[in-house]
Formats: sequence, structure tokens, C-alpha cells
Amino acid sequence: MAFVSHLECARCGGHLPPGKVYNLCACGSPLLVRYDLRRAASTLRRDAMASRPANLWRYREVLPVERDSSILCLGEGFTPLLHARRLGRRLGMANLYLKDESFNPTGSFKARGLGVAISMAFELGIKRLAIPSAGNAAGALAAYAAKAGLPATIFMPEDTPLANRLECALLGAEVVLVPGSIKDCARVMRERMQGDDWFDVSTLREPYRLEGKKTMAYEVVEQLDGRVPDAMIYPTGGGTGLIGMWKAFEEMEALGWVGKRRPRMFSVQAQNCAPIVRAFAARSEHAEEWQNPQTIASGLRVPSAIGDFLMLRALRESGGAALAVSDDEMLAAVRELAETEGIVTSPEGGATLAALKRLVADGFLSGYETIVLFLTATGYKYQEALAALASPKGN
Repeated sequence: MAFVSHLECARCGGHLPPGKVYNLCACGSPLLVRYDLRRAASTLRRDAMASRPANLWRYREVLPVERDSSILCLGEGFTPLLHARRLGRRLGMANLYLKDESFNPTGSFKARGLGVAISMAFELGIKRLAIPSAGNAAGALAAYAAKAGLPATIFMPEDTPLANRLECALLGAEVVLVPGSIKDCARVMRERMQGDDWFDVSTLREPYRLEGKKTMAYEVVEQLDGRVPDAMIYPTGGGTGLIGMWKAFEEMEALGWVGKRRPRMFSVQAQNCAPIVRAFAARSEHAEEWQNPQTIASGLRVPSAIGDFLMLRALRESGGAALAVSDDEMLAAVRELAETEGIVTSPEGGATLAALKRLVADGFLSGYETIVLFLTATGYKYQEALAALASPKGN
């Protein structure tokens, strides 16, 4: 049922035929899936979506899996877009929304990308899977690999939260702990993969995780009754979701869902691991590796990203920006979100609220806009990081 026309290199523009196993283009850059959107538009109509399943596979025409029997669905996608009324009143923002990705399987937005990627791996006959991960991607890979009956090996930093490590082990994956950051995990993984038949499911090193992540933008437009938000604030490590959503708006325009208007895209990173922020400020097309990355937000402890040029392009084309917030600001925002909206989010989710306050204070946003914050994971997996917030008031 897929409407894939070809795969296209994000840098050199080269085309590759669909239906084959790919990692990167021969030039070393990420591959993007392209669709016959004119044909897809005949059935993927926004006014006809109500009868479709409440998961990301409702956008079947713009997802790459060919056979329905290949889909490994655990209920991923179509997470709530919550109108943050109490928090909005406190901040003077009447149109503030929270995209709560904790409703996904394994508690994070990573289920979107890995659900699609592992479904494609299953369809293409891949036998073994491997990934470097700081936490949530690992759990998602382990879950979908288990559903597919495929062996998976996960390379995680030694200081990955215990909940993530236990989750992967329980789901049957092999867990290898590595000193250092996710970059060190990737290095060890590729050394170990030499001469073996493992498939690398790293961020943007295969074409299909991005396709799952892009569905967040489709959902936001659908949940806002066809309106395009003025701003989206997104916590950025590897950047798959940011890049995917920017791609999705281009697709939605071709499908007739939206016009030419786009949201301003804002990337938020951790103060002590902010390669995209530094590159954006320097007007660079690439982000140099961040040395000695440190943050409690494990998903933001990504010192370099292969899709850096795509993130920077999206930020600039949208009129957005990149900014960094401190760990203390993230934690304060986690508490504020919990106390006002009843959501216990991760430090990465807290980073979006901290960034919003900074953007308003610095004049990037007025507060009158329709703004979407992406709460990318549940806070219940971050007990070590959030422990300091749990002390009873008044003690």
C-alpha cells in the first residue's frame, strides 16, 4: 500500500530505488524517503481521517512499509495534544499546547521512529539489530525487536538511567554498557559489528526512523483542525523529529492539508551539550562536536549529529532559532508542568518550557501565538534525575 517513489540523498540529491536495505548514501549522508504525493492525496484526505485507527499508521500512504503484514504495531502515535490552560494562564498564553509523547509504547516518542524502522527491517528480511542509545531509543528498539522476534544489541552509556537498562534487559535485548557518551557507544558498536550481519538503526543512519517521527506534525495539524501552529519548541539531540516534522509540512502542502505557511521551529538543547545552538549562532552549516557533554537530560547528551545541516536548515528556513537551557531550568520546568498540568515529564520535556520562557523574555515570541511544546518522554524513567524535586514542601 505504500506510495514510495524513491529514496533521495539529503546532501547530494542522488536517487535510490525503494525496497532494498540502506544505511547512508554513498556520499555518507542521510537518505530521505520520497512519495508519490499526488497519488497519495486521493485517499489521504484530512477531512476523511476520523474513521482511521488512532495510531501513526493512520497516515499509511506516507509511510514506507509496503505490506500490512510487516507492520509491528504496539499502539504508537496519535498522542494527546493538550491545551495547557492553567499553565497558559500563569504565563499569559491563551494558546499553549503540550504534545504529550509519554502515551507512546515504552513511554517516549522514540516508539514512533523505531516502530516504523523495525517494521521496515522486518519487511526487508534483516536478521539482527543494533543501536547506540542514551535510553529511550534503546527501550523502543528492544520492544519492537521483541515483537518481530529479532535479536537486538544495545550499546548504552554506563550512566544511563536504571529504568532504561532494566527495560531493555526485560525485553530480551543484549545490553552493552560503554564508558562515555552516545558517540562512544556508536564507536564501540561499529567496532563490534565489523564482519557481522547486524543492521545499524542509529539516528539518521537509516531512512525510516525519521518517517515515524514526522507523524507528530501530521497529528498536530489534525488535532488543531487544520491550523498550523505559530511555533513548535522541540528538545533536540540527534534531531530526527525536528527534521522529520519539517519534511512533513512539505508533504502536507503537496497533499492539500496546509498552505505555504509554516511554524517557526525552535530547537532547545542543554547548556553543557549544545552543538546546534553554537552552530546556529555562528551561522555555520555544520555543528562541531561538543567536547565533554554533560546534562541530566540523557536524550540531549548528543555531542554531534549526522543530520546537523538538516536541523540548521529547518531552523533558518522557518525563521526559528536554537537555544540552550541549564539543567536547573529543566528541573524547575518539570516541576511547574507537574503542578499546573498534572504531567510528570522528562528533563527534555521540561527543557521546552524553560526555552519558551526564554524566547518570550528575549522577544522571539510574544506569547499570543499558538505554541506547541513537545514533551518527549515520561518522567517516570528519570527517577535519579528527578529525585531532588520530590522532597516534601515545607521541610
